[in-house]
Amino acid sequence: MSDPRYRAIRREDLESTPQWQSMDADLKRDLQVVSRVLPFRSNSYVMAELIDWSQAPDDPMFQVYFLQRDMLAPEHFRTISQLVDSDASPERIRQAANRIRLSLNPNPAGQFTHNLARLGRRTLPGVQHKYRDTVLLFPPSAQTCHAFCSFCFRWPQFVGMKELQFSQRENDDFLAYLREHREVTDVVVTGGDPMIMHASILASYLEPLLAPEFEHVQTIRIGTKSIANWPYRYTQDQDADAVLRLFERVVAAGRHLAIMGHYNHPIELSTPAAREAISRIRATGAQIRMQSPLLRRVNDSADAWASLWSTGARLGIIPYYMFVERDTGPRSYFEVPIVRAWEIFRDAFSRVSGVARTARGPSMSAFPGKIQVDGVVDIRGECAFALSFIQARKPEWVRRPFYARFDRRATWFDELKPAFGEASFFFESASQSDAAEGHVLRLLATG
Repeated sequence: MSDPRYRAIRREDLESTPQWQSMDADLKRDLQVVSRVLPFRSNSYVMAELIDWSQAPDDPMFQVYFLQRDMLAPEHFRTISQLVDSDASPERIRQAANRIRLSLNPNPAGQFTHNLARLGRRTLPGVQHKYRDTVLLFPPSAQTCHAFCSFCFRWPQFVGMKELQFSQRENDDFLAYLREHREVTDVVVTGGDPMIMHASILASYLEPLLAPEFEHVQTIRIGTKSIANWPYRYTQDQDADAVLRLFERVVAAGRHLAIMGHYNHPIELSTPAAREAISRIRATGAQIRMQSPLLRRVNDSADAWASLWSTGARLGIIPYYMFVERDTGPRSYFEVPIVRAWEIFRDAFSRVSGVARTARGPSMSAFPGKIQVDGVVDIRGECAFALSFIQARKPEWVRRPFYARFDRRATWFDELKPAFGEASFFFESASQSDAAEGHVLRLLATG
């Protein structure tokens, strides 16, 4: 059993761990270089309970938590490596790393240009409102995690570049925004990881939402990886019981509390600590859902997903999303072709019982919305992807079928073209109009 007292293991702490001594010298070197660009943090539970060190670097949890050389382009790796070897100053390395980070599409899908909420003429930098009924809140105290996932599309939150971060400083502004937007039914508290916060701080964000004036907020979601990579948060941490009592208060107030658990592999459901955490959370009346991107080298098989969904369902967790790895950060290291993602989803879905068939996907969180790959079809001799929106910037787009030319190599929606001779997808003219409007609003906001 790992030490249940939380201590972050950073790059400079690794040499004091027994696992580091067994690692191949090249793997150590690669991590020392890549972690100057992409964020690295681990903990004792990940190191002792999740990673099979005899299988490193091929172990799926090693791939999730330990940075690899090919997560950077060769020229980027070479640049940082040369600086490290020449004993360059931390500032020179930081400047070079920042240039690389800006080339990695740090905030995709219009997060800075179109998703930010506005209160009067002011933008709220830690509030995103992309879909009509759902608002995302980024508390400043939640801008880290118990361990960093190497594939995380929120990596810009962790690299120290303030201009790339989302963080809402004034909760009063967020509450004022909710008063103005009665169409909002779901608040998603995200980060980083909100469960890194002390129970009292988390309560300061959740409890105001229980007031009668916010009765339109029916569901509170907490996006977290903690159940998978630090389950002691709910069993051994000093405020573990206080967290669970907070969950009970939210449920008792008539709100639906959904813990959006990020689970990448069945191993994360296998330990006694993980199962105890799940049991204690469910006992509060909160619901746990599981979601993950499809990741090459981690879970790119139907076996892995069928096991994840069926085990989760047996433990009382609801399978929710299979995502396509987003077009940011080390995407090229983890991506699989869209057609392969669909094949894996279809095969895994066919292997589980009805209670686990609540999973949706494969889904791409693109600029216009969450686009689901419904299948591959042959219509009048033309092979095409059948697509639809699970969520969209405009609600009337949801579940309206549309088609893209079949492309065996495409890994993201932007690489797809309309099928059957169409010049554009049905929603593109509206998206272009929104883009122009967003440009005008940004000009007004900056004076």
